[in-house]
Amino acid sequence: MFNTIREDIATIKERDPAARSSFEVFFLYSGLHALIYYRIAHRLFLHKRFILARWLSQHAKFTTGIEIHPGATIGKGLFIDHGTGVVIGETAEIGDYCTLYQGVTLGGTGKDKGKRHPTLGNNVMVGAGAKILGPFKVGDNAKVGANALVLSEVPPDSTAVGVPARIVRVNGERIGTTNIGINSDLDQIHMPDPISQEFCRMQMKIDSLENQIKELLGKTEDDQTDDN
Repeated sequence: MFNTIREDIATIKERDPAARSSFEVFFLYSGLHALIYYRIAHRLFLHKRFILARWLSQHAKFTTGIEIHPGATIGKGLFIDHGTGVVIGETAEIGDYCTLYQGVTLGGTGKDKGKRHPTLGNNVMVGAGAKILGPFKVGDNAKVGANALVLSEVPPDSTAVGVPARIVRVNGERIGTTNIGINSDLDQIHMPDPISQEFCRMQMKIDSLENQIKELLGKTEDDQTDDN
């Protein structure tokens, strides 16, 4: 467990430009504190000390603002940035070196038994306020935009944004366009906006229809002039 905590600290120092030292991260980062509580509670959960494990996770929620069910499975190097409002469900699985921003929910969609929360692969980034709901997988190196609502599987090396979320980039290239050269794993700004794109397509269609109507009206006026 201590080796895993060291990996968590190293990841935070690498990904957070505000982290000045391991000492600062260990004592002042609520995301790391929540993970330490979780890793202890998870061991208790695996040994069927369910009430004690849940008590510890609830204590962590009140002290850090981050709720991680002790039954969840979390790999090494998880970075929870700020973290307030993060919720990770019982059957959620998170791979190695993932990043979650504040307000992220890895939740279920109902009262089904068994696997009901999402699985994140390795090196997944989930933006602030994003909700991933259901027992599907978000593939390795995928990115989920801020405030996205993800209700179905996200392929590896892709980017999902919107409500409900849609895949807008695969392997660094926008779907239907070319690569714009944004390669930062933590970039949450340079992401396509599917709603704006849809409005643009609708506006182009409206303009095309207006031009067709004008042409038809012009031909009608010409015909009437010829008849006169």
